[in-house]
Parts: sequence; C-alpha cells; structure tokens
Amino acid sequence: MSTPATVRVWESHLALYKRIWRSQLPSSFLQPLAFMLAMGAGVGSLINANESSEAVLGDLPYVAFLAPGLLATTAMLIGSSEASWPVMDGFKWNRGYESQAATPLGIGDVLGGQVLWWATRLLLSSIAVATVLALMSETRSIGLVVGVPAAVLTGLSFALPIAAWAATRESDISFPAIQRFIVTPLFLFGGAFYPIEQLPAGLRPIAYVTPLWHGVELCRGASLHTLGGVEAAVHFGVLGAYIALGWAAAYAAFGRKLHT
Repeated sequence: MSTPATVRVWESHLALYKRIWRSQLPSSFLQPLAFMLAMGAGVGSLINANESSEAVLGDLPYVAFLAPGLLATTAMLIGSSEASWPVMDGFKWNRGYESQAATPLGIGDVLGGQVLWWATRLLLSSIAVATVLALMSETRSIGLVVGVPAAVLTGLSFALPIAAWAATRESDISFPAIQRFIVTPLFLFGGAFYPIEQLPAGLRPIAYVTPLWHGVELCRGASLHTLGGVEAAVHFGVLGAYIALGWAAAYAAFGRKLHT
C-alpha cells in the first residue's frame, strides 16, 4: 500500500526539521524551565506571601496555578509563529507549496500535510513543557497527559486562521501587528497568569470567546483534576470550531493562491 499523499508532505517537513532540530529542541526545555523559575518561583513567592492570594487561588500555590497555562500559551506562540512567516515562505520565497501543487498532490494534501506537521511540532513542544512541569513536585500531575493534546489543539486553533490570512498576503508587513495586537494581549489576558474573573467585567466576554482561554481552562482543569465532563466538551468544542473554520478558510486561501 502506498504512503498517503498527506503523509508524504508531512515527511518533507520532517526532513527539513531533521536539519535544524539540534538548534531548536534544547530551547523547548530551557524556555519553560526559565519561565517557571522566574514567574513560578520568583513572582510566585511574592504572590503566595500575600494574604489576599488565598481568597483568589485557595490553597493552591501560584506555580501550580501558572504551570498549566504555560502549556497553552506555548502552543499559541508556536502555532501563530509557524503559520505566519513560514507560510509566506512556502508561497513567495522558496515556493515549496507551488512545487508540491505541481505534482499530483491536491490542495487538501498540501494543506493536510502542513497541518499534520504543525500538530507534530506542537506535540513535541508540548511534551517538552510537560516534561519540565513533571520534574517539579508542585506542578507534577497525571493530568498533563490530557493537557498535552489540549495544548496541541490550542496551537492549531491559532495556526489555521493565521495561515489562511498569511496565504492571502503579498508581504509580511501585517505579521508583526498580529503578534503585537492579538497574540501578545491574549498571552497577557487569556487567563494563564491570573483567574479571568480578576479582569474588569467588560473585558471578560472578550477573553471567553478566545481559543486561548479555552485551552488554558482545559490544561488547568486536567492538571488540577477539576475539569468536569460538560466543561471539557464545551472547551474542546470551541477549539474544534476554531480549527474547522480555520481549515475551511485556509483551504480556500491555499486554493486561490495556488490556482492563480
């Protein structure tokens, strides 16, 4: 039986990654470790010493509250980055998508292989973060097993819509604005660093509709064993909706780009 076309596209991305993994994989462990030491232990010691923190976090140490959010935010940052400049590179600079479309591969094969690679890249990074969290007694949890796939879905919920946008652009001038005005505010206000209830009431609905908040709630609920069945279904459903809509938009954008 021949290898599916989507897998062959995925293999081409994997072949490229094999050339550069030595420069990227160590940072997948070092970055979350540095973040946990700085924010979890450093800032966390100040928060834990504050009496009002018990009213917000209960008996939970701040590092245990923060750690699951790191899974989701890392996936968001990687997904949004991998789907912007690399997608433009595939269309405009190295024209890899065009080369693939010149073969019997269809649009679905090209996009499917790309999405499969993004999922692989997100899985590797999420496992690296989960490994760092598992090394610390306060953040170690069997729920990280569920948090890893939740983080992968969170990353894809950002990657596909951004890829659809990137495929329609002729230059990368809008990409820094996406990072500055969408990704960075979500990183700060998506519920990773503090309960979303601490935001002003007018801002909470904005956070509730973003995929990052649902990813953070999934990762946190799984890690702390507080995730209910209905809540999990809602959070997974929202992330699935973002991915499905992003896929449809990316498929249309890739098709227009490769057929013109």
